[in-house]
Amino acid sequence: MGNIQQLDEFLANKIAAGEVVERPASVVKELMENAIDAHSTIIEIDLTEAGLSKIRIKDNGDGILEEDLLKAFSRHATSKIKNEHDLFRIKTLGFRGEALPSIASVAKVEITSSTGDQGTKAVIHGGKLISREASAARKGTDIKVEELFYNTPARLKYMKTINTELGNISDIVNRLALSHPEISIRLIHNGKTLLHTNGQGDVRQVLSAIYGMQTVKKMIPFEGESLDFKISGWAAYPEVTRASKSYISLLVNGRYIKNYGLTQAVLEGYRTLLPIGRFPVILLSVEMDPLLVDVNVHPSKQEVRFSKEKELQHVIGETLKRSFRNETLIPSGVSEKKEPKKVSEQTSFDWKVQAAKPTNSYKESETVKETSAEMTDVKAPEEQLFDERAATGPVPASPEITGPEKTAEPERKRMPDMSVIGQAHGTYIICQSEDGVYMIDQHAAQERIKYEYFREKLAEDHHEMQDLLVPITFDFPPDQFLRIKEDIDLLYQSGIEAEEFGGNSLIVRSHPVWFPKGEESGIIEDMIEQILTEKKIDRYKLREEAAILMSCKKSIKANHYLTQNDMESLISQLSECNDPFTCPHGRPVVIHFSSYEMEKMFKRVM
Repeated sequence: MGNIQQLDEFLANKIAAGEVVERPASVVKELMENAIDAHSTIIEIDLTEAGLSKIRIKDNGDGILEEDLLKAFSRHATSKIKNEHDLFRIKTLGFRGEALPSIASVAKVEITSSTGDQGTKAVIHGGKLISREASAARKGTDIKVEELFYNTPARLKYMKTINTELGNISDIVNRLALSHPEISIRLIHNGKTLLHTNGQGDVRQVLSAIYGMQTVKKMIPFEGESLDFKISGWAAYPEVTRASKSYISLLVNGRYIKNYGLTQAVLEGYRTLLPIGRFPVILLSVEMDPLLVDVNVHPSKQEVRFSKEKELQHVIGETLKRSFRNETLIPSGVSEKKEPKKVSEQTSFDWKVQAAKPTNSYKESETVKETSAEMTDVKAPEEQLFDERAATGPVPASPEITGPEKTAEPERKRMPDMSVIGQAHGTYIICQSEDGVYMIDQHAAQERIKYEYFREKLAEDHHEMQDLLVPITFDFPPDQFLRIKEDIDLLYQSGIEAEEFGGNSLIVRSHPVWFPKGEESGIIEDMIEQILTEKKIDRYKLREEAAILMSCKKSIKANHYLTQNDMESLISQLSECNDPFTCPHGRPVVIHFSSYEMEKMFKRVM
């Protein structure tokens, strides 16, 4: 007798459940997706002990025919696809036919479903049919999953705490609510309502129910499209950040996904606007031909592959940059009180966005120490080479990206008109306008000015070079030297003439003339270190990091007192920047205290 044998269906379902049903959140996800595919307009999720004791999901969808009810609990039984061609044009959330049999094999399941006439009720424990009978039921499906993993104690042993499992479920429900605002979704845990959306199709109401009104008031809509992709969504101002990437919600054709490349494209859209280690709050929805995306990658269906991922990344990054380019991103110096989360169907929204007023050109003043000599008459153009590249590198044949049509407006500066009134602690420049008082971090401001200057200079194909009387030599271990040899062209493309110099040494004979004086060796060394530490780097990213590095070297430090002319000149140069609101590291440059906020602090108004 041979050693290889065919596993029975019961054992195969248990094995499959290990991939499909990882935790209670997996059950909620699969059952909610089935309800959405069934055209439900109302879905209610009722949990006991974070789903470990009971998960009950009711919907008003199409329901399941009596003759199909038990068939639905067979492996790879589905109504979503019929043949091989359908696999490449999937428009539903479910299609594999694995969820129901996997869930039923590791739990006690009771399901009642009706298509509008006679309903059917079935009870299945551990994959075995216990009973089946006719039942009076309204149209839709009511499925109850109890004692999850009761027959797989090893899996049950590794479940996390109640709060952790409930957090995972809430995350899944929130994403599905964001992707389908036209469906009313209610999440209940131990009798307490955690989320309730009204199903009126307004994604802002869902965002408010999840993140709170104060966060949503600081989010702006965005749209963009190319020949293959159409993107839209809501993005929070850079001042609204979180410590993890979990607040980046990616939707593709209504499906919540996780994708590293698209996440990096979102971060590219926020480049230099976010502090290091902080991440944005954003809802990004992508519409595309199903032929361009493969969702049949993993049983969880959250991992996907794209046919034109580079193009999609480019569209996302450029659309976000264009959207922020129209906004005045100056945070308020007064912290707003956090509102308790409320789920209301009668919520009013104020969607007016603060806009910079048109201003007259500033008059150039005397130089700010070493700044003006380097940046006289240098203005970064509206779109630079670095802004046109995603973090992953250049995009061949970049598509034309368009946004919503708007009435032509006169060109305006992004910084409001303000006058300098003094300096605090040798660090902050104090300005005023009709709208209140502004505080400018002088170091961060000059970093932004220098960054845009160096970014423009590095983007040039031909650099004005300075030959060194005494070449700079660098020595490396053999393994590092081999890596540098592979990418030595990256240095040359950035204006650094470097070559091998015997053994494991590298010699630099010339560099761009505009490198900061006295910092040339350190900058080149840091660029080489960037090549060594990055697994995959291109000239665009190397130039970007070099521009950030150079901007920080000799910018005005704290406790450095400036003259009135120096401060006015600095503010004038800052107003000419493309993105004057943050330094290259994402720290704020300008903080605003409105006249109303100050009067309120002094109790002049109530």
